[in-house]
Amino acid sequence: MGRVSLRFVLGRVLAALPVLAGVVVLTFVLMRLLPADPAAFYATGPAMGPAEVEALRRQLGLDRTVAEQLLIYLRDLGTGNLGRSMVTGQPVTEDLALRLPASVELTIAGFLLALLVALPLGILAATRPDSAIDHLTRVIATTGVSMPTFVTGLVLIFVFYFLLGWAPDPTSRYDLFLPQSPRLTGFLTLDTLVDGNWEQFGAVAARLVLPAATMALFAIAPLARMTRASMLAALQGDFVRTARALGLSPAKVLLTYALRNALIPVVTMMGMVLSYMLGANVLVEKVFAWPGIGSYALDALVASDYAPVQGFVLVVAAIFVVLNLVVDLVYAAVDPRVGLG
Repeated sequence: MGRVSLRFVLGRVLAALPVLAGVVVLTFVLMRLLPADPAAFYATGPAMGPAEVEALRRQLGLDRTVAEQLLIYLRDLGTGNLGRSMVTGQPVTEDLALRLPASVELTIAGFLLALLVALPLGILAATRPDSAIDHLTRVIATTGVSMPTFVTGLVLIFVFYFLLGWAPDPTSRYDLFLPQSPRLTGFLTLDTLVDGNWEQFGAVAARLVLPAATMALFAIAPLARMTRASMLAALQGDFVRTARALGLSPAKVLLTYALRNALIPVVTMMGMVLSYMLGANVLVEKVFAWPGIGSYALDALVASDYAPVQGFVLVVAAIFVVLNLVVDLVYAAVDPRVGLG
């Protein structure tokens, strides 16, 4: 079994390499097609004339053809060099490594919150069709899909920070006036726990609630709908009727037989939602001043800074590939009939 699993993993990784290569090339070409000249953007000031702009273009390598620029970028990418950000002046790899934990922490918090709400809602709605809880699930799902995330974030800030005063100011990940914990992992909740800095941990957790809730509201909709539909189909199966006829308890029938058989499409949806949340948290990070890779890439895009945007897309694509692999492995754990070969 271990050998088969290793062969399966290696096969999926090798199959993902052309996808990542296509993402790299497509992103590179699209960035060069934008109607913007980074050299003209950064060559500001009274001393900057056409000659200075052209010199900066040569320094950035923008005077070469797109094909030549792509070959140079691929050569650097092979050595782990994603370029240097013109906004921060730092290598893109360092900027992404510094900001990626913030985005992952926010995404995981929102995803777990969505699971805690969506799975029970979907199960209850499936066991009580056309009831009040079923209609509530449909309303929540429709609202979560129809409202843009940045609108949800602004509404939550207005209500819980401006009107009620329950939430802290959405300006940072931690309280600037409290002692800071040393950076160990970049996940502030974990770093403050390891450091025993309970006061700062409370401040970090409080600042995480609203942005995580904003992302969770969007994720609840597809998860709850898929859970409800899968559970409805499973509860109508012959194996459920047989289990009930054998006198098994309703809880055992629901959780052991129906839920486990309904989890396959739900796990698929989990992987898709989690991947989308990590790439689509750009606006949420901007609304809450969250220093993640999404806001970093958006600032770079506004400033016509190519390298950070290309690095952001590559990192998100790689994470998407990894999550797809994890979903396939979870299939085998949920349903032994699903092979890894």
